[in-house]
Amino acid sequence: MTRSAGFGYIGSTVTSLIYASFTFTLFALEASIMSLALELYFHIPIAIAHIISAVTVIPLVTFGITTISRLQMWTQPLWLVLLITPYIAVFIREPDSLMTVQTYFWIAGSGQGFNWLMFGSATTIAFSMVAQIGEQVDFLRFMPELTEKNRLCWWLATISAGPGWILFGMVRQLGGALLAHLAVRHGIAPVHAHEPTQMYLVAYGDLFDNTELALAVTTLFVAISQIKINVTNAYAGSLAWSNFFSRLTHSHPGRVVWLVFNVSIALLLMEFGVFGALEKVLGLFSNMSIAWISAVAAELLINKTLGLSTKAVEFKRAYLPDLNPVGTLSTLCASIVSILAYLGLFGAFAQAFSAFIALSLAFILVPCIALLYGNQRYLARDINFNNQAKVSRCTICENHFEREDMAYCPVYEGSICSLCCTLDSRCMDACKPGVRLDDYLQSLAECCLPGWVNLSLRLRLIRFSLLFLFLAVLTSVFVGIIYYQDLLAAERYLPSFNLLLANFVKVYASLLVFIGLCTWWLVLNDESRRVAHEEIARQTQRLLMEIDEHKKTDAKLQQATKMADRANSAKSRFLSSMSHEIRTPLNSIVGYAYILQKDPTIPAHRRQAVDILKRNGEHLSALIEDILDIARIEARKFELRQEPIDFPGFIEHLVCVFKPQAEQKGLSFYCQILNTLPQRVRGDEKRVGQILINLLGNAIKFTAEGEVVFRIGYSCGVTTFQVVDTGPGIHKDQLQNIFQPFTQLPNENLDSGSGLGLTISKILCEIMGGELVVVSDPNKGSTFTVRLLLPNLGGEQQYIQEEDIVGYRGKRRKILIVDDQPDHRQLILSILEPLGFGMIEAACGEECLDKVETTAPDLILLDLSMPGLDGAATAHLLRQNGNATPIVVLSANAYPSDRLNAINAGCNDFLVKPIQVSELLYKLKLHLGMDWIYQDDEIEPQSSNLPPSLDIIQELTAYVRIGDLLGLNQYLTGLIQHHPEYTYFAQRLITLAGGFDMAEIKKLLQITHQELSGNDR
Repeated sequence: MTRSAGFGYIGSTVTSLIYASFTFTLFALEASIMSLALELYFHIPIAIAHIISAVTVIPLVTFGITTISRLQMWTQPLWLVLLITPYIAVFIREPDSLMTVQTYFWIAGSGQGFNWLMFGSATTIAFSMVAQIGEQVDFLRFMPELTEKNRLCWWLATISAGPGWILFGMVRQLGGALLAHLAVRHGIAPVHAHEPTQMYLVAYGDLFDNTELALAVTTLFVAISQIKINVTNAYAGSLAWSNFFSRLTHSHPGRVVWLVFNVSIALLLMEFGVFGALEKVLGLFSNMSIAWISAVAAELLINKTLGLSTKAVEFKRAYLPDLNPVGTLSTLCASIVSILAYLGLFGAFAQAFSAFIALSLAFILVPCIALLYGNQRYLARDINFNNQAKVSRCTICENHFEREDMAYCPVYEGSICSLCCTLDSRCMDACKPGVRLDDYLQSLAECCLPGWVNLSLRLRLIRFSLLFLFLAVLTSVFVGIIYYQDLLAAERYLPSFNLLLANFVKVYASLLVFIGLCTWWLVLNDESRRVAHEEIARQTQRLLMEIDEHKKTDAKLQQATKMADRANSAKSRFLSSMSHEIRTPLNSIVGYAYILQKDPTIPAHRRQAVDILKRNGEHLSALIEDILDIARIEARKFELRQEPIDFPGFIEHLVCVFKPQAEQKGLSFYCQILNTLPQRVRGDEKRVGQILINLLGNAIKFTAEGEVVFRIGYSCGVTTFQVVDTGPGIHKDQLQNIFQPFTQLPNENLDSGSGLGLTISKILCEIMGGELVVVSDPNKGSTFTVRLLLPNLGGEQQYIQEEDIVGYRGKRRKILIVDDQPDHRQLILSILEPLGFGMIEAACGEECLDKVETTAPDLILLDLSMPGLDGAATAHLLRQNGNATPIVVLSANAYPSDRLNAINAGCNDFLVKPIQVSELLYKLKLHLGMDWIYQDDEIEPQSSNLPPSLDIIQELTAYVRIGDLLGLNQYLTGLIQHHPEYTYFAQRLITLAGGFDMAEIKKLLQITHQELSGNDR
């Protein structure tokens, strides 16, 4: 109300300070009454009683007006009973008290002994209570909306709590005077008769014969009364301090902080015992408070009625000028004149009626100043500009508020609520130029100080002077209250009085020096804050400009992205169409090239051209597939099919495909399984296979001699594939280039590929959440590592049912079993010999090396723990000698370190004792490519697995030696007709001859010749 009633936003801050001072002063006076009651009843020191009286209020006020209202409502019946009962008892026990009341009214009516000066002095003290209207407003603002249904109750409550409060106060003062008179009649000293504890103790003495009971009830009544009064004082004071500091510092630490602050000041005054000085302060305070309240009343009753001010009642910072001369000057002038009158400057009569002078001057000055300045001082800008919506959202706190609580902020370029507007310190009141406090100070500096002084220095001096004057006056009042009490006590002793007065002057002068230093620090700190805010504003503006530029750039990038997507889509459509057009003739080219390659009538000098034609056609087909994969990935249309994978079968297929290719090129191919693999995993089998096929194919392709190792490990759902070769390696500078599209390394002098294989493999790994890394040493080889998440779908590995196997197809395989325990060797012999395997035994590592040289086994079953040369050392020597025979470890050492040592020594796989036959047969099939014969199969004659006689082998070798493939095919056809038992062997040679694989035919005949020669021996 004060803000909108002609004071302005900062001008009302001074009245908040006045109101806050009023609350802690009254709190101290009221709490001291409760302290006297506690001291009287509990016999505790008055200092402790002061602390109890003050601290008790804090938890009751902490929870706000709702808790206070409940407290007032719950205690009201008991308080009314305790208030009225003693008067009833007095009228019953002391009937002559009615005569006393009648006598007082008769004396007042007759005018005998009436003293105008005493009446004026009494009204001055009584007027100090007028500021309690603020406490009444705190309750009235929670009134419900006025409607037709509640109109009567609403007006009754408003009048009772507003003007009606004065009538209640009048009755209370008359009743208090009566009880004080009774207290004097009962022997209480007049100096203490006005104390509520003494007054009500006398009254309750008429009600209760027991003195202790009367004292207890008196203490309860005083405690309830003072708590009901002081919760209101404390709450109103916390709001006043919060408003004062939030407007000055633009921060709000919370109402509870100011509650404790207000109670602490009151407690300090109570402990100092300055109640005599507080009565004088209330006299001064009454002049300021009546001037303030009168200015507010005159604004609302006169100016708004006559149209001297705006009709709108505006309270928000965004729309109010910092200072309005109407209320500010009126209150200031009325307060100064009335205080000078109160101090006796204008005589005894004016001194007695100083409060009436303040009231009259305020009512006269408010309309006069408003008429002089006009109503343009009430609003800083149009309140309807960009603020038409009934409910809008605050751009800072993002809460929704009604229009009356919102304002448009040009700094934030949006609506802002009153609380956020109050607490904001960044805007520097940019919304109201010309009516800010800094603008007023600048005008004052330009008018009052010489122009040759720098403007910033003049502003600094003005700020320092005003702040120093304010703090000096405030300190003088506070210190003067403390010394005034002692000066009154020492007034009869002139030396002591003069000593105290001189001490007051010294202390105050010392404090002025300290106040000057603090004032200068506050001024400089405020300037630093302003400079910081200005710099922040500049940087924020630059940042906003940069954000705008980024938005423009982002818009251009989005436009470019859309264009790129359209171009990419056009490219994908083009590639899809062209691939179809190319595949149609390419299918004919590759197909007929295959037919021509199988045609034995093609001349030898043209066969090479046919091979080149077929090879380049296949290369072009693979290139088209790779380009389409890249296009799908770029178009983000690449989908993964997560399906169950038969993991052992998947690995077995890869080994079956690439092991013959490596052996055909003269390379050793090892498949090393580092730990137990799950039976089924989830993943995209096609894409995982595409990655591994590319890596294994590259390893075989670029390795001229040595070996290729394919390692598989599985742990916690992560599968690790490693492809290790002994090829030429890759230089460090080229390691990243190999994953770029269409990249060919300089040393790739073999058949070149599309240059997309590794690119697609790496992209596929990343799409599946894995990685593809490479480690390479030039001239030593490369290691490609793929890590993929392939979750285990559960289920044990399904091994072969050993009871269903009765043999195998193909040539007879020789297996070397190396174990120092004869029983273990005999166990393996008894398992494998019935299936047609040729079994060779060795009892130690040294014997194993000898047997490998003489018998050339197809697979070695090797124990690790043996006397002499152990299993790991034996495997290492075999690999060191260039032996590529698959080695499967059979050991009771099942620790991971043993498995790792075996793999590092060159072993291919690992089985733990006791041996599971199904696991053993699975490993044999994996590493030897066994084609098992089951009981339910049609059993071919056992002789069909046997090679022909030595004579037949020699005749076949003669055909191969002269290159007569036609004669060879005719001989083999006749062999099948006349000797069906050799059908398997003959069909194998016919297949090799159809592929013109003379080298493999020679190798097969040579091996068969050696086996037959050895058997004969």
